Amino acid sequence: MKDTGRVRQGTPQDIPRTYALIRELAEYERALDEVNIDEATLRADGFGPSPAYGLLVVEPSDRDEVVGIALHYEKYSTWNGRCLFLEDLVITEKERGKGYGRQLFAAVAEEAVRRGCAYMQWQVLDWNTPAIDFYKSLDAEVSSEWLNGRLAGTALRNLAASK
Repeated sequence: MKDTGRVRQGTPQDIPRTYALIRELAEYERALDEVNIDEATLRADGFGPSPAYGLLVVEPSDRDEVVGIALHYEKYSTWNGRCLFLEDLVITEKERGKGYGRQLFAAVAEEAVRRGCAYMQWQVLDWNTPAIDFYKSLDAEVSSEWLNGRLAGTALRNLAASK
């Protein structure tokens, strides 16, 4: 049976649970050692004077417990204008299959429409079949056409210093 959870804007009080869900996702993606952020940074970056991201949370209808998060931010497409990027959508493992992921995904879509975005975008690992199947079940396009680029750490600092 699908629960009708409550989706709401995240608050600074949700940061400890948000951080736990981020770590749970990182562990699932076999990358826990790559989490280089802490609760203080999440709080400052999301709820400071110039928020870098938006946070939606979902709670079951029968209790006040965050069981999922959707962290998103606005980006800009030179071809389409405003777009919303869904950085991560996480439902804690024991609560999956209850409809919370769909509720959060729909809430992010609603936020994209509210902002006048041309589209929303996200990434999914090519081996994460459950997530791919979930997105496809919502008529989303999952493309393998684009490759991701990244410049980080020492390489980033070296290039910045080379000007």
